[in-house]
Amino acid sequence: MKRVYAKEEYCLGCRLCEVYCVVNHSKSQDIIKSHKLEEITPRLVIESKGIISFALQCRHCDDAACTKACITGALQKDSKTGEVTYDQEKCVGCWTCIMACSYGAIRRDESGQKVISKCDLCGEEESEPACVTNCPNGALVFEDREE
Repeated sequence: MKRVYAKEEYCLGCRLCEVYCVVNHSKSQDIIKSHKLEEITPRLVIESKGIISFALQCRHCDDAACTKACITGALQKDSKTGEVTYDQEKCVGCWTCIMACSYGAIRRDESGQKVISKCDLCGEEESEPACVTNCPNGALVFEDREE
C-alpha cells in the first residue's frame, strides 16, 4: 500500500502541507476562504525541534491499534486498500483511538465537534495526497515500501 513518508532532511517546517491539507478538505477549495471562513483541522501536523522538522500523519498501520481501540467501529482497516478509514457518523468522541495511536497521528478535531482528525490520503486512491503534491521541497513522498 502506498503511504506518505516524511524526509525530515528536506523539511523546512513551512507548514504548506498543513495549508494544502485544509484547502483539499474544505468546501470552498479556496486557500483564503478555507482558512478564514471554514474551521478545518489539518489532518497532519508539523513537528519541530531545533533545526529538525517533519510532517506527522496517519501511517495507515498494517496492524492498526486505533481500529482495535475504537469502541464503535468508526475506524476500520479497509482490507482492499489497506487504508485506515474513519466514519464520523459512528464516532462518539471517546478519544481511545488518540490514546492507542503510538505515532500520535490522530488528533482531536478543533472545530468543536466530537470527532477526530486523521489523514485520509485525500480520499483518492490513485492520486497523490495534497500535502505531497504541494510540498515545495519534496519532503513528503507517497510510495509503496516494504516494511
